[in-house]
Amino acid sequence: DDSETNLMCGIIGYIGNKNSLPILLEGLKRMEYRGYDSAGVALLSENHLEVIKKQGKLGNLITALNGNNFNSPIGLGHIRWATHGVPSEDNAHPHVDFQHKIAIVHNGIIENMNELKAMLESEGHKFTSQSDSELFAHLIEKYYQPGQLTEAVKKTLSVVRGAYGLGVLSADEPDKIVAARLGSPLVLGIVPEGGYLI
Repeated sequence: DDSETNLMCGIIGYIGNKNSLPILLEGLKRMEYRGYDSAGVALLSENHLEVIKKQGKLGNLITALNGNNFNSPIGLGHIRWATHGVPSEDNAHPHVDFQHKIAIVHNGIIENMNELKAMLESEGHKFTSQSDSELFAHLIEKYYQPGQLTEAVKKTLSVVRGAYGLGVLSADEPDKIVAARLGSPLVLGIVPEGGYLI
């Protein structure tokens, strides 16, 4: 069943006073049994969004990082088992908006993908993947106003039908991760030394 298979992805996010990359990679290692066709991370470094993703096992992502730690206090990670779209680097998460300022990770399924994609394409949005999840990045971009990331996510969720565990960050709001869930598990953790995990 497609919806059950889609739950075999893992997402993680961290915001705090430590370097996020080692924390994200450790989380992805612990979730590797949940998906292994691709893995990726999105990191904010000096308000610049870095997205690194690779097809195949987590080791391919670690090799691509080549020891670069990025020293970012905020980031998202994802490990994937394909549902929409074949295993590929383009279909791997995190997905970004057209301006490369918003990154999302998603576990779940968008049931009204075709109508939302047609609407966005008619407005000039160009998609780089076959994944339903990329829609989140474009919808959030559509609704985003400066300083209003949470509101843009809420508007996006009001038009999406389906299931989601979702993590979102924006280069324009480097002190925030927005998380939401419906029908997919999502846990919020408080880090004793300061910070949060999803």
